[in-house]
Amino acid sequence: MGECEALENYLKQILILLETKGYARSKDIADSMGVSKPSVSIAMKKLKQNGCIMMNNRSPVYLTDKGFSIARQFYDRYKILKGFLVQLGVDEKIAAKDACKMEHDLSDESLAAISGLLIR
Repeated sequence: MGECEALENYLKQILILLETKGYARSKDIADSMGVSKPSVSIAMKKLKQNGCIMMNNRSPVYLTDKGFSIARQFYDRYKILKGFLVQLGVDEKIAAKDACKMEHDLSDESLAAISGLLIR
């Protein structure tokens, strides 16, 4: 997984935590992603430098408009792909892992075609 893809996954996880818990702390991000707190710290520093998040030393993490836009795009892609795979009969845990991989590489055209199948 490339650095850009990893950072997109962090943004997506922050969005998920904000939507489910109402806040996202570094510990929550580490626990939910199965990564170490130092890994989260490195990623948060990069995301803050890129203008995607706001945070202070002991405060929760918040998405900027830029970060929210990126997170929303990948989370929506993920949900479409996971739903498609589950509809095909793929086990939900496997579908979640595969959708996470696919969300970064699948073309917008292919995603639109898959989305169109789900709406029918």
